Amino acid sequence: CPPHLKFESRFECGNLQQAKRIGRYEYDLVLSNDLYTKRHTQWYYFRVENMVPGVTYKFNIINLLKRDSLYNYGMKPLLYSSKVAEDSSIGWQRSGHHVNYTRTVNNKNVLLSRDLIYFTLTFQVEFPHAGDTCYLAHCYPYSYSDLERYLMSLVDNPLTSQHVRREVLCKTKAGNNCYVLTITSSQGMNLETVDKLGVVISARVHPGETNASWMMKGLLDYLSSNDKVAESLRQKFVFKIVPMLNPDGVIVGNYRTNLAARDLNRTYKDPKKESFPTVWYTKNMLESFKKNHEVIIYCDLHGHSRKPNVFMYGCTADPKVYSSASFLEERLFPWMMSQKAPDKFSFQGCKFMVRKCKESTARVVMWQQLGIMNSFTMEATFCGSNFGDMEGGRHFNTRDFEDMGRHFCEVLLEYSEAKSANR
Repeated sequence: CPPHLKFESRFECGNLQQAKRIGRYEYDLVLSNDLYTKRHTQWYYFRVENMVPGVTYKFNIINLLKRDSLYNYGMKPLLYSSKVAEDSSIGWQRSGHHVNYTRTVNNKNVLLSRDLIYFTLTFQVEFPHAGDTCYLAHCYPYSYSDLERYLMSLVDNPLTSQHVRREVLCKTKAGNNCYVLTITSSQGMNLETVDKLGVVISARVHPGETNASWMMKGLLDYLSSNDKVAESLRQKFVFKIVPMLNPDGVIVGNYRTNLAARDLNRTYKDPKKESFPTVWYTKNMLESFKKNHEVIIYCDLHGHSRKPNVFMYGCTADPKVYSSASFLEERLFPWMMSQKAPDKFSFQGCKFMVRKCKESTARVVMWQQLGIMNSFTMEATFCGSNFGDMEGGRHFNTRDFEDMGRHFCEVLLEYSEAKSANR
Protein backbone atom coordinates (compact mmCIF):
# COMPACT_ATOMS: atom_id res chain seq x y z
CA CYS A 1 0.00 0.00 0.00
CA PRO A 2 1.46 3.41 -0.93
CA PRO A 3 2.28 5.84 1.89
CA HIS A 4 -0.37 8.18 3.24
CA LEU A 5 -0.24 11.77 2.06
CA LYS A 6 0.46 14.25 4.84
CA PHE A 7 -1.86 17.27 4.89
CA GLU A 8 -1.47 20.55 6.80
CA SER A 9 -3.42 23.82 6.84
CA ARG A 10 -2.47 25.34 10.19
CA PHE A 11 -0.77 28.35 8.68
CA GLU A 12 -1.88 31.85 7.71
CA CYS A 13 -4.87 31.74 5.34
CA GLY A 14 -4.90 27.94 5.38
CA ASN A 15 -8.18 26.06 5.12
CA LEU A 16 -8.64 22.29 5.38
CA GLN A 17 -10.44 20.60 8.26
CA GLN A 18 -10.12 16.92 7.43
CA ALA A 19 -8.48 14.59 4.93
CA LYS A 20 -9.74 10.99 4.81
CA ARG A 21 -8.18 8.31 2.67
CA ILE A 22 -10.84 6.31 0.82
CA GLY A 23 -8.67 4.50 -1.76
CA ARG A 24 -5.05 3.80 -2.63
CA TYR A 25 -4.65 7.28 -4.14
CA GLU A 26 -8.01 8.89 -3.33
CA TYR A 27 -8.92 11.27 -0.49
CA ASP A 28 -12.12 12.93 0.68
CA LEU A 29 -11.42 16.45 1.93
CA VAL A 30 -13.59 18.57 4.22
CA LEU A 31 -13.05 22.33 4.37
CA SER A 32 -13.49 24.42 7.49
CA ASN A 33 -16.60 26.58 7.55
CA ASP A 34 -16.06 30.26 8.17
CA LEU A 35 -15.65 30.60 11.92
CA TYR A 36 -18.93 30.24 13.86
CA THR A 37 -20.95 29.50 10.73
CA LYS A 38 -22.22 26.37 8.99
CA ARG A 39 -21.57 27.88 5.60
CA HIS A 40 -19.18 29.75 3.33
CA THR A 41 -16.98 26.85 2.30
CA GLN A 42 -15.19 27.69 -0.91
CA TRP A 43 -11.68 28.89 -0.13
CA TYR A 44 -9.16 26.08 0.27
CA TYR A 45 -5.41 26.31 0.79
CA PHE A 46 -3.39 23.45 2.23
CA ARG A 47 -0.02 21.73 2.14
CA VAL A 48 0.62 18.19 0.88
CA GLU A 49 3.72 16.06 1.54
CA ASN A 50 4.84 12.42 1.34
CA MET A 51 3.58 11.98 -2.20
CA VAL A 52 4.62 9.36 -4.73
CA PRO A 53 5.69 11.19 -7.89
CA GLY A 54 4.03 10.40 -11.20
CA VAL A 55 0.97 8.58 -9.87
CA THR A 56 -2.50 10.07 -10.18
CA TYR A 57 -4.13 11.22 -6.95
CA LYS A 58 -7.84 11.93 -6.74
CA PHE A 59 -9.23 14.55 -4.36
CA ASN A 60 -12.89 15.11 -3.50
CA ILE A 61 -13.73 18.32 -1.61
CA ILE A 62 -17.14 17.18 -0.37
CA ASN A 63 -18.66 20.11 1.57
CA LEU A 64 -19.00 22.97 -0.89
CA LEU A 65 -22.30 24.87 -0.89
CA LYS A 66 -22.63 26.83 -4.13
CA ARG A 67 -24.93 25.12 -6.62
CA ASP A 68 -22.71 25.95 -9.57
CA SER A 69 -19.07 26.78 -10.00
CA LEU A 70 -16.54 27.88 -12.57
CA TYR A 71 -14.98 24.45 -12.07
CA ASN A 72 -17.77 23.22 -14.34
CA TYR A 73 -16.59 25.58 -17.09
CA GLY A 74 -12.89 24.89 -17.33
CA MET A 75 -11.44 26.26 -14.11
CA LYS A 76 -8.63 24.23 -12.54
CA PRO A 77 -7.14 24.22 -9.03
CA LEU A 78 -3.79 25.87 -8.33
CA LEU A 79 -0.70 23.84 -7.45
CA TYR A 80 2.58 25.11 -6.00
CA SER A 81 5.61 22.80 -5.92
CA SER A 82 8.48 23.95 -3.70
CA LYS A 83 10.98 21.95 -5.76
CA VAL A 84 9.74 23.34 -9.08
CA ALA A 85 9.83 26.86 -7.64
CA GLU A 86 13.39 26.32 -6.41
CA ASP A 87 14.62 24.82 -9.67
CA SER A 88 12.84 27.03 -12.20
CA SER A 89 11.34 30.02 -10.32
CA ILE A 90 7.88 28.89 -11.45
CA GLY A 91 5.38 29.34 -8.64
CA TRP A 92 1.65 28.71 -8.70
CA GLN A 93 0.36 26.84 -11.74
CA ARG A 94 -3.09 25.71 -12.82
CA SER A 95 -3.10 21.96 -12.54
CA GLY A 96 -5.34 18.93 -12.42
CA HIS A 97 -7.63 17.11 -14.83
CA HIS A 98 -10.98 15.31 -14.76
CA VAL A 99 -12.34 18.28 -12.83
CA ASN A 100 -16.00 17.95 -11.86
CA TYR A 101 -18.37 19.87 -9.60
CA THR A 102 -21.49 17.89 -8.69
CA ARG A 103 -23.95 17.37 -5.86
CA THR A 104 -22.60 15.34 -2.94
CA VAL A 105 -24.46 12.03 -2.62
CA ASN A 106 -24.55 9.29 0.01
CA ASN A 107 -22.28 11.19 2.32
CA LYS A 108 -22.11 10.09 5.95
CA ASN A 109 -19.25 12.28 7.15
CA VAL A 110 -20.04 13.38 10.71
CA LEU A 111 -18.58 16.85 10.08
CA LEU A 112 -21.35 17.68 7.61
CA SER A 113 -24.78 18.97 8.58
CA ARG A 114 -27.77 16.78 7.80
CA ASP A 115 -29.91 19.75 6.80
CA LEU A 116 -27.66 21.20 4.09
CA ILE A 117 -27.21 20.27 0.45
CA TYR A 118 -23.52 19.92 -0.35
CA PHE A 119 -21.56 19.80 -3.57
CA THR A 120 -18.30 18.05 -4.35
CA LEU A 121 -15.31 19.33 -6.30
CA THR A 122 -13.41 16.34 -7.70
CA PHE A 123 -10.08 16.60 -9.48
CA GLN A 124 -7.10 14.42 -10.29
CA VAL A 125 -3.50 15.58 -10.10
CA GLU A 126 0.06 14.28 -10.34
CA PHE A 127 2.84 15.63 -8.14
CA PRO A 128 6.13 16.12 -10.00
CA HIS A 129 8.74 15.16 -7.39
CA ALA A 130 9.34 12.86 -4.45
CA GLY A 131 10.20 14.51 -1.15
CA ASP A 132 8.43 17.67 -2.28
CA THR A 133 6.31 20.13 -0.36
CA CYS A 134 3.30 21.15 -2.42
CA TYR A 135 0.31 23.42 -1.86
CA LEU A 136 -3.15 23.40 -3.42
CA ALA A 137 -5.38 26.49 -3.45
CA HIS A 138 -8.60 27.89 -4.89
CA CYS A 139 -6.93 31.12 -6.03
CA TYR A 140 -3.50 32.74 -5.79
CA PRO A 141 -2.96 33.32 -2.05
CA TYR A 142 -2.40 36.85 -0.77
CA SER A 143 -2.07 37.02 3.00
CA TYR A 144 -2.15 39.78 5.59
CA SER A 145 1.61 39.28 5.98
CA ASP A 146 2.02 39.72 2.21
CA LEU A 147 0.20 43.03 2.49
CA GLU A 148 2.30 44.22 5.42
CA ARG A 149 5.54 43.41 3.57
CA TYR A 150 4.27 45.13 0.44
CA LEU A 151 3.20 48.31 2.24
CA MET A 152 6.54 48.39 4.03
CA SER A 153 8.30 48.27 0.66
CA LEU A 154 6.30 51.31 -0.50
CA VAL A 155 7.06 53.47 2.52
CA ASP A 156 10.71 52.35 2.78
CA ASN A 157 11.41 53.23 -0.86
CA PRO A 158 12.57 56.88 -1.06
CA LEU A 159 10.95 57.25 -4.49
CA THR A 160 7.47 55.98 -3.66
CA SER A 161 7.38 57.28 -0.09
CA GLN A 162 7.32 60.85 -1.44
CA HIS A 163 3.71 60.41 -2.48
CA VAL A 164 2.49 57.41 -0.44
CA ARG A 165 1.49 57.76 3.19
CA ARG A 166 0.54 54.69 5.22
CA GLU A 167 -1.53 54.99 8.38
CA VAL A 168 -3.44 52.63 10.63
CA LEU A 169 -7.09 53.39 10.00
CA CYS A 170 -8.13 51.29 13.01
CA LYS A 171 -7.52 48.06 14.86
CA THR A 172 -9.62 45.02 14.01
CA LYS A 173 -11.49 43.02 16.64
CA ALA A 174 -8.48 40.69 16.84
CA GLY A 175 -6.04 43.58 17.17
CA ASN A 176 -4.67 43.54 13.63
CA ASN A 177 -4.02 46.73 11.68
CA CYS A 178 -6.46 47.92 9.05
CA TYR A 179 -4.38 50.27 6.91
CA VAL A 180 -5.33 53.30 4.87
CA LEU A 181 -3.05 54.79 2.25
CA THR A 182 -3.08 58.37 1.03
CA ILE A 183 -1.55 58.80 -2.42
CA THR A 184 -1.13 62.17 -4.10
CA SER A 185 1.64 64.42 -5.41
CA SER A 186 4.27 65.19 -2.78
CA GLN A 187 3.38 68.89 -2.83
CA GLY A 188 -0.10 68.05 -1.63
CA MET A 189 0.78 65.19 0.69
CA ASN A 190 0.57 67.22 3.87
CA LEU A 191 -2.13 69.68 2.88
CA GLU A 192 -4.24 67.39 0.68
CA THR A 193 -5.29 70.54 -1.13
CA VAL A 194 -9.03 70.94 -1.48
CA ASP A 195 -8.88 71.73 -5.19
CA LYS A 196 -8.01 68.12 -5.91
CA LEU A 197 -10.64 65.55 -6.71
CA GLY A 198 -10.96 62.48 -4.52
CA VAL A 199 -10.94 58.77 -5.32
CA VAL A 200 -11.59 56.05 -2.72
CA ILE A 201 -10.77 52.38 -3.32
CA SER A 202 -11.10 49.40 -1.00
CA ALA A 203 -10.58 45.65 -1.25
CA ARG A 204 -10.70 42.29 0.46
CA VAL A 205 -13.86 42.67 2.49
CA HIS A 206 -14.34 38.99 1.60
CA PRO A 207 -11.22 37.12 2.72
CA GLY A 208 -11.31 34.33 0.13
CA GLU A 209 -11.37 36.75 -2.81
CA THR A 210 -7.60 36.95 -3.11
CA ASN A 211 -7.80 38.11 -6.73
CA ALA A 212 -9.05 41.43 -5.33
CA SER A 213 -5.72 41.87 -3.54
CA TRP A 214 -3.81 41.18 -6.73
CA MET A 215 -5.84 43.85 -8.55
CA MET A 216 -5.13 46.18 -5.63
CA LYS A 217 -1.40 45.44 -5.85
CA GLY A 218 -1.38 46.25 -9.56
CA LEU A 219 -3.22 49.49 -8.89
CA LEU A 220 -0.81 50.51 -6.11
CA ASP A 221 2.28 49.51 -8.12
CA TYR A 222 1.15 51.72 -10.97
CA LEU A 223 -0.17 54.60 -8.92
CA SER A 224 3.08 54.89 -6.94
CA SER A 225 5.31 54.60 -10.03
CA ASN A 226 7.06 57.27 -12.09
CA ASP A 227 4.85 56.58 -15.11
CA LYS A 228 3.58 59.80 -16.70
CA VAL A 229 -0.06 58.81 -16.30
CA ALA A 230 0.53 57.98 -12.63
CA GLU A 231 2.20 61.35 -12.12
CA SER A 232 -0.77 63.10 -13.73
CA LEU A 233 -3.17 61.17 -11.50
CA ARG A 234 -1.27 62.19 -8.37
CA GLN A 235 -1.31 65.81 -9.50
CA LYS A 236 -5.05 65.74 -10.09
CA PHE A 237 -6.36 63.47 -7.32
CA VAL A 238 -6.04 62.53 -3.70
CA PHE A 239 -6.47 58.77 -3.34
CA LYS A 240 -7.67 57.14 -0.14
CA ILE A 241 -7.13 53.40 -0.30
CA VAL A 242 -8.06 50.67 2.19
CA PRO A 243 -6.30 47.59 0.78
CA MET A 244 -7.64 44.96 3.21
CA LEU A 245 -10.96 45.51 4.99
CA ASN A 246 -11.09 42.13 6.71
CA PRO A 247 -7.59 41.16 7.93
CA ASP A 248 -8.96 38.88 10.65
CA GLY A 249 -10.93 36.78 8.18
CA VAL A 250 -7.96 36.64 5.81
CA ILE A 251 -5.60 35.38 8.50
CA VAL A 252 -7.83 32.51 9.69
CA GLY A 253 -8.70 31.30 6.17
CA ASN A 254 -12.34 32.38 6.05
CA TYR A 255 -14.02 32.74 2.69
CA ARG A 256 -16.73 35.33 3.33
CA THR A 257 -17.02 36.59 6.91
CA ASN A 258 -15.16 38.14 9.83
CA LEU A 259 -14.45 36.51 13.20
CA ALA A 260 -18.01 37.23 14.35
CA ALA A 261 -19.50 35.29 11.42
CA ARG A 262 -20.73 38.47 9.71
CA ASP A 263 -20.40 39.40 6.08
CA LEU A 264 -18.90 42.88 6.49
CA ASN A 265 -20.26 43.89 3.10
CA ARG A 266 -23.77 43.75 4.56
CA THR A 267 -23.06 46.16 7.44
CA TYR A 268 -22.39 49.52 5.74
CA LYS A 269 -25.88 50.94 6.14
CA ASP A 270 -25.54 51.37 9.90
CA PRO A 271 -22.22 49.90 11.09
CA LYS A 272 -21.49 49.62 14.79
CA LYS A 273 -18.06 50.98 15.68
CA GLU A 274 -17.40 48.32 18.32
CA SER A 275 -18.67 45.41 16.23
CA PHE A 276 -17.40 46.31 12.75
CA PRO A 277 -14.55 48.79 13.25
CA THR A 278 -13.04 48.53 9.77
CA VAL A 279 -16.38 49.31 8.12
CA TRP A 280 -17.22 52.10 10.58
CA TYR A 281 -13.85 53.80 10.18
CA THR A 282 -13.85 53.42 6.40
CA LYS A 283 -17.29 54.98 6.09
CA ASN A 284 -16.39 57.72 8.57
CA MET A 285 -13.13 58.43 6.72
CA LEU A 286 -15.01 58.78 3.45
CA GLU A 287 -17.59 61.11 4.98
CA SER A 288 -14.82 63.36 6.33
CA PHE A 289 -12.87 63.16 3.07
CA LYS A 290 -15.92 64.30 1.09
CA LYS A 291 -16.03 67.56 3.04
CA ASN A 292 -12.81 68.69 1.35
CA HIS A 293 -12.84 66.78 -1.94
CA GLU A 294 -15.36 65.96 -4.61
CA VAL A 295 -15.19 62.16 -4.70
CA ILE A 296 -15.73 61.20 -8.31
CA ILE A 297 -15.35 57.43 -7.85
CA TYR A 298 -15.61 54.87 -5.09
CA CYS A 299 -14.68 51.31 -6.04
CA ASP A 300 -14.62 48.15 -3.93
CA LEU A 301 -12.57 45.29 -5.41
CA HIS A 302 -13.96 41.75 -5.31
CA GLY A 303 -13.64 38.26 -6.76
CA HIS A 304 -16.50 36.36 -8.41
CA SER A 305 -17.01 32.60 -8.29
CA ARG A 306 -19.59 31.97 -11.01
CA LYS A 307 -18.93 34.37 -13.89
CA PRO A 308 -15.99 34.74 -16.28
CA ASN A 309 -14.12 37.97 -17.06
CA VAL A 310 -13.74 41.16 -15.08
CA PHE A 311 -16.79 43.41 -14.80
CA MET A 312 -18.36 46.08 -12.61
CA TYR A 313 -21.55 46.51 -10.66
CA GLY A 314 -22.81 50.07 -10.38
CA CYS A 315 -25.91 51.88 -9.18
CA THR A 316 -28.74 53.39 -11.15
CA ALA A 317 -31.71 55.38 -9.93
CA ASP A 318 -35.38 54.58 -10.32
CA PRO A 319 -36.16 54.74 -14.07
CA LYS A 320 -38.97 57.18 -13.29
CA VAL A 321 -36.59 59.85 -11.99
CA TYR A 322 -33.21 59.48 -13.68
CA SER A 323 -32.18 61.43 -16.74
CA SER A 324 -30.56 60.09 -19.87
CA ALA A 325 -27.40 62.01 -18.94
CA SER A 326 -27.08 60.30 -15.57
CA PHE A 327 -27.96 56.96 -17.15
CA LEU A 328 -25.01 57.34 -19.51
CA GLU A 329 -22.62 58.71 -16.91
CA GLU A 330 -23.21 55.77 -14.56
CA ARG A 331 -22.12 53.44 -17.36
CA LEU A 332 -19.30 55.45 -18.91
CA PHE A 333 -16.45 54.33 -16.66
CA PRO A 334 -17.22 50.59 -17.02
CA TRP A 335 -17.60 51.01 -20.78
CA MET A 336 -14.21 52.71 -20.95
CA MET A 337 -12.74 49.81 -18.96
CA SER A 338 -14.06 47.41 -21.59
CA GLN A 339 -12.31 49.43 -24.30
CA LYS A 340 -9.04 49.52 -22.36
CA ALA A 341 -8.98 45.77 -21.60
CA PRO A 342 -11.08 44.12 -24.33
CA ASP A 343 -9.53 40.70 -23.65
CA LYS A 344 -10.45 40.73 -19.95
CA PHE A 345 -13.24 43.20 -19.15
CA SER A 346 -16.85 42.51 -20.14
CA PHE A 347 -19.22 45.47 -20.33
CA GLN A 348 -22.00 43.00 -21.07
CA GLY A 349 -21.30 41.41 -17.67
CA CYS A 350 -21.83 44.72 -15.84
CA LYS A 351 -25.05 45.38 -13.93
CA PHE A 352 -26.42 48.62 -12.52
CA MET A 353 -29.69 47.76 -10.80
CA VAL A 354 -29.81 48.00 -7.01
CA ARG A 355 -31.44 44.92 -5.53
CA LYS A 356 -32.91 45.10 -2.05
CA CYS A 357 -30.51 42.44 -0.72
CA LYS A 358 -27.60 44.71 -1.67
CA GLU A 359 -28.80 47.83 0.17
CA SER A 360 -26.22 47.48 2.97
CA THR A 361 -23.23 46.88 0.70
CA ALA A 362 -20.45 49.43 0.37
CA ARG A 363 -21.32 50.12 -3.26
CA VAL A 364 -24.96 50.97 -2.59
CA VAL A 365 -24.42 52.85 0.67
CA MET A 366 -21.71 55.08 -0.82
CA TRP A 367 -24.13 55.89 -3.64
CA GLN A 368 -27.33 56.20 -1.62
CA GLN A 369 -26.15 57.78 1.63
CA LEU A 370 -23.00 59.61 0.54
CA GLY A 371 -24.17 60.67 -2.91
CA ILE A 372 -21.29 59.23 -4.96
CA MET A 373 -22.76 58.59 -8.40
CA ASN A 374 -19.87 56.46 -9.60
CA SER A 375 -19.93 53.88 -6.82
CA PHE A 376 -18.82 50.48 -8.08
CA THR A 377 -17.59 47.06 -7.25
CA MET A 378 -15.04 45.71 -9.69
CA GLU A 379 -15.37 41.93 -9.81
CA ALA A 380 -12.65 39.64 -11.12
CA THR A 381 -13.39 36.05 -12.01
CA PHE A 382 -11.52 33.25 -10.26
CA CYS A 383 -11.09 31.67 -13.71
CA GLY A 384 -10.45 33.62 -16.92
CA SER A 385 -12.21 35.28 -19.83
CA ASN A 386 -14.50 33.74 -22.41
CA PHE A 387 -13.85 36.07 -25.32
CA GLY A 388 -11.05 37.72 -27.27
CA ASP A 389 -7.61 36.11 -27.30
CA MET A 390 -8.49 34.02 -24.25
CA GLU A 391 -11.54 32.37 -25.77
CA GLY A 392 -9.65 29.11 -25.86
CA GLY A 393 -9.77 29.01 -22.09
CA ARG A 394 -6.58 30.51 -20.68
CA HIS A 395 -6.86 31.17 -16.95
CA PHE A 396 -6.04 34.56 -15.51
CA ASN A 397 -2.78 34.70 -13.59
CA THR A 398 -1.59 37.26 -11.06
CA ARG A 399 -0.25 39.50 -13.83
CA ASP A 400 -3.69 39.63 -15.43
CA PHE A 401 -5.24 40.74 -12.14
CA GLU A 402 -2.48 43.30 -11.59
CA ASP A 403 -3.01 44.60 -15.13
CA MET A 404 -6.65 45.31 -14.27
CA GLY A 405 -5.49 47.53 -11.40
CA ARG A 406 -3.26 49.41 -13.82
CA HIS A 407 -6.05 49.72 -16.39
CA PHE A 408 -8.33 51.17 -13.71
CA CYS A 409 -5.81 53.98 -13.20
CA GLU A 410 -5.36 54.61 -16.92
CA VAL A 411 -9.12 54.81 -17.48
CA LEU A 412 -9.54 57.07 -14.46
CA LEU A 413 -7.35 59.75 -16.06
CA GLU A 414 -9.09 59.42 -19.43
CA TYR A 415 -12.48 59.54 -17.75
CA SER A 416 -11.66 62.67 -15.73
CA GLU A 417 -10.29 64.41 -18.81
CA ALA A 418 -13.43 63.54 -20.77
CA LYS A 419 -15.60 64.94 -17.98
CA SER A 420 -13.53 68.14 -17.84
CA ALA A 421 -13.83 68.58 -21.60
CA ASN A 422 -17.61 68.20 -21.43
CA ARG A 423 -17.85 70.90 -18.80
